[in-house]
Amino acid sequence: MRLFDYPVLIFFVSFALLWFANWVGSRLRARRQSISEEERPDFDIVLGAALTLLGLVIGFSFSMAVGRYDQRKNYEEAEANAIGTEYLRADLLPEARGAQVRELLKQYLDLRIQQYDARNNDDLRRINADTARVQGELWTAASASAKEQQPISVVTLTVGGMNDVLNSQGYTEAAWRYRVPGAAWMLLFAIAICCCVLFGFQARRAEPKLAIVLPLLVAIALLLIADIDSPRRGVIRVHPQNLESLRDSLH
Repeated sequence: MRLFDYPVLIFFVSFALLWFANWVGSRLRARRQSISEEERPDFDIVLGAALTLLGLVIGFSFSMAVGRYDQRKNYEEAEANAIGTEYLRADLLPEARGAQVRELLKQYLDLRIQQYDARNNDDLRRINADTARVQGELWTAASASAKEQQPISVVTLTVGGMNDVLNSQGYTEAAWRYRVPGAAWMLLFAIAICCCVLFGFQARRAEPKLAIVLPLLVAIALLLIADIDSPRRGVIRVHPQNLESLRDSLH
């Protein structure tokens, strides 16, 4: 199981872990009594630098997740345009062949919408298998026009358009697979833990209400990053509105 596919779980795990790190820092401070006035300016510099670094890494990870989200939206629009264009170009084929291509494109469009909405792995495997089958039938139907000695302009338009349809699906799948790297998540957690330990260590006295502020804020930031970065199980997901609009217009 990929932990980062479950944003809510990320929130609770990170909050518990960071709160524990803050508690460890406060326990270390209790054993050492307190930071002397001579040491406090240097310690404040270290804490400020650590918090600044944490903010930079959170911002970098958030920017990466948003970039992937925008990429998924752009490829959904491009995929709808490619399917719609090829549906129109099917009119250039002989009547029987064109009707076959249009019917296959409708089936393919329904499968692509299901792919966006699916969350269960069994459903994904079934949809992927059906998509691969329909893709093969689409390519066979489009390339048959070349074997039937159709005009070269018709062959170029229909076969080229079908190639765009198939390629757009590959680009979309690649955008869904590219996520915030695991190494970036590990670095983010490591810096956050260190900051919480330092934050708990520098506190002049134990205050439960203040002790949860930093862990809670960081956990919320991690929740947002994980939610945007998770294309299937997050609340913020790419809705196939362009594909659905195309389906409505075709039907």
